[in-house]
Parts: sequence; C-alpha cells; structure tokens
Amino acid sequence: MSEQILNRESFLSSLAQKLGRSTPKTVEIPKWKHQPQWEVLKNTSQDELVTVFKKQCETIHTDVIETEKEQLADVIKERIEAYNGNSISTWNDKRFDQYGIFSKTEAMIHAWDPRMKDNVNVAEQADIGITFCDLALAESGTVVLFSNEEQGRSVSLLPTTYIALVPKSLIVPRMSQAARIIHHRNKAGEFPATCVNFISGPSNSADIEMNLVVGVHGPIKTTYIIISDL
Repeated sequence: MSEQILNRESFLSSLAQKLGRSTPKTVEIPKWKHQPQWEVLKNTSQDELVTVFKKQCETIHTDVIETEKEQLADVIKERIEAYNGNSISTWNDKRFDQYGIFSKTEAMIHAWDPRMKDNVNVAEQADIGITFCDLALAESGTVVLFSNEEQGRSVSLLPTTYIALVPKSLIVPRMSQAARIIHHRNKAGEFPATCVNFISGPSNSADIEMNLVVGVHGPIKTTYIIISDL
C-alpha cells in the first residue's frame, strides 16, 4: 500500500490563509547531533535480547515459554488446557498452518474472517486469543501486532487470556528499531497494517494512589511463547 496524499498543498494554503498566516514551507527532518536512543542494547546478540525480554516480562506479570517450532503444538495444547480454554479466537494468518499450531488441541478455533459481521462478538466470548507478533521489544517486554482485515485487533484485546507467539528472530532492542522498521516498510509501500498495537503484558491500570488493578480493559493473563526460528 503506497502512500498517497491528495491536494495537500491547496489544503495547507487554504488553512494558512484562514489562520492569517503565510503559506507553510516544506519542513526538513532535523538531523540530531546526539541520538542516544540507538545506544541502548547496542550490539546485543539475539540470545542476549531474549534474556532481556524474559527479565522484563517478570516485571509486567507475563509468563514466558521458550520452545522449538517442532514442539510448539504441544506447548499450545498445554497452555490452552492450563487456562481452561474451550474456545479460541485467532487470526487468519498463514503462520498458524505453517507451524501446525492447533494440530493437537480439541478446543474450538475461530479464525478472524472479514466476510463475517460478528468477529468482534466471537472474540469477546472466546476464552483465549492467540496471535503471532510481528515484532517484539526486548527493553519493555512488548509485542507489536500489525492488524489488518484478516488480523483483527480484537483478538488480542477482548478475550480474558492472551497468548502471543514470538519468533525469536523478530525480537529487537526497543521502540527505536521498531519505529524504523515500520517507517521503512511504509515508505517502500510494503506495509499492509491498518493498525499497529504495542502490547506489554496483561491489561494494567492504577489510580492516583498507584493501586494496580489488572484486567480493567483487556486480558487478565498473558503468555509469550518464544519460538526458536533462527
């Protein structure tokens, strides 16, 4: 999906005129002399990023499991049973078939279907939502999801429990790298997402006295499953 902006100059000129200002000039992106954001976790190996990611997950109340892709179906089956999951909401994502994710579970699986009108209701009633992530941030224990018509964001937001499948190769140091990847993909016209979600563990909310409450506006329990795909 390439970027296309129509009538930008005429729109900005009209807006400037109504505000009593001169027509805006083209703004150049500044080149900052100091960019400390790229120094955090610099030159960290992929295994070290996994260690940082797992450590941060302890802080955000998220379980982490590491597995080889050959054992992934068994791990998924165990997690579904541990969460007493009878109904699963998931994406229409080819990676599920490639990895044989649900080959060993007897739970009812509903894959997001843009032709259906009740996808959101199904996700809301599901015991567990399961998606792959498209990136993961080691520093904050965050999974990044690229939603589109086949991959509704409700799957990760509405079920009581959420499981994110995290290919090891997709773990990057922090938000800086993720933003750069998203920017380059969008600039190249390769970015199909209608929404980008950054999820750091289960839903958390705190009042003015910092009393933490989990599950106010999203899943109460979360598991990240790291898949060794390197």
